[in-house]
Amino acid sequence: MIAFANAKINLGLFVTERRPDGYHNLESVFLPVSLCDVVEAVKSEGDGVSFSTQGRPIDGDVESNLCVKAYRLLSRDFKLGGVEATMLKNVPIGAGLGGGSSDGSHMLKILNSLFELNLSSQQLRDYAAELGSDCPFFIDNKPCFVHGRGELLEPIDLPLQGQHVVIIHPAIHVNTAEAYGGISPRAASIDLRQLKNLPREQWQQQVTNDFEETVFKNHPAIESLVQALLLEGAWYAHMSGSGSAVFGFFEAPTELKSIDSTYFVHWGKVL
Repeated sequence: MIAFANAKINLGLFVTERRPDGYHNLESVFLPVSLCDVVEAVKSEGDGVSFSTQGRPIDGDVESNLCVKAYRLLSRDFKLGGVEATMLKNVPIGAGLGGGSSDGSHMLKILNSLFELNLSSQQLRDYAAELGSDCPFFIDNKPCFVHGRGELLEPIDLPLQGQHVVIIHPAIHVNTAEAYGGISPRAASIDLRQLKNLPREQWQQQVTNDFEETVFKNHPAIESLVQALLLEGAWYAHMSGSGSAVFGFFEAPTELKSIDSTYFVHWGKVL
């Protein structure tokens, strides 16, 4: 059984509060996009899970991969048979695109079908929340207003399905702790749930990402990349998550003459 584990982008991101448990509350809109990994799993003889990857190299041991953790999580409550799983990794790692979270959530959905567990979407979201804050979003995979640690979801109606989007990942690593270290939590400047009522020409200035202040200061090349997208004709361009990937919305795909040819560049659409 095969799943196409798509990435997401953050449309706005406000860090609103530091929690007693050390996490932060945030507000954002998650949009599913067509850039994806390919996750496959089939039943095998014996017990347990074997897992292999192709494509982009993945740091860490096999047991730390969210696909394997998804199997372990469900096997805690259900008697699963043996599984042979593999993944073709396309989504840049540690880029603010949710690739690993998507992989884990799509593996939950595969296992639910493969072993006929008959778990509801809500049950799958509950399991996904145990894998990671961003994981529940990828169960239903629809535009959502996201709050709490990122696990609280409210479907949102935005006229962006099919919108052309370019995603660029520069050869820059942004440490998540570094990104949060420069954050001063504050109330969101706008209610992202009302985004469809905001004129599009106001989005660039109002639908912002709190992480950009710190990340742009430490990595000016990322800020320059956002500005380059705007100069190339994007009607909206910002960083996704805590970076370092950036994205821009365009009326149609175009040749990006000012973008470094060594960067990862993907043209796709909002799902």
